Amino acid sequence: MKKNKYPIIAKEGWLYIIIILFISTYLTLINSSISVLFWIISIFIIQFFRDPKRKISDKKNVIVSGADGRVIAINETFDPYQKKKSIKVSVFMNVFNVHSNKAPVDGIILKKIYFPGKFLNAALSKASLENERCAIIIQSKNNSKRIITCVQIAGLVARRILCYKETGDELTRGERYGFIKFGSRVDLYLPLNTSIKVQLGQKVKNGESIIAEFI
Repeated sequence: MKKNKYPIIAKEGWLYIIIILFISTYLTLINSSISVLFWIISIFIIQFFRDPKRKISDKKNVIVSGADGRVIAINETFDPYQKKKSIKVSVFMNVFNVHSNKAPVDGIILKKIYFPGKFLNAALSKASLENERCAIIIQSKNNSKRIITCVQIAGLVARRILCYKETGDELTRGERYGFIKFGSRVDLYLPLNTSIKVQLGQKVKNGESIIAEFI
């Protein structure tokens, strides 16, 4: 499996970190009492944009989590992107989770679809279809009949979805393909015969935790 390399601190956060550190340092030098607050904010922003290396499973046929967070939904539903019944597994990211997104399977992107939308609380079920989102439909490298949908969804605080891949691009399981700034949820739509390996409320890690397995 190809090794994916990226900084410990996500590139998407460098500008924010430089600005807040500059402000914090300046306030400290002029002996402003408010500098303590800005150093606390600095620590928060640095931890928000952390992007630690993860151990990617080499096991065949598994689907790994596209996000860090907590599993908030596992249900049979309609995939609005592939227009078919699927099993949806949703992972909610709070402000203390890692916010980079990883490819759940090895494969090729058949289609990328972006939707502008609202910024509702991403923990709400209606956020899947009403919030700003970016979906990629991925055909598994090992079996062309195994096709999944991975959806980045903005939330109440999140205002920027970044997806660095396009239609026709290849993905490696665990590869960093996107980021959601300050938010918030990733939905996976899986084939009905997929074996789910997580439970509601379970905490998962992007690229590392096994969400399901193709049968």
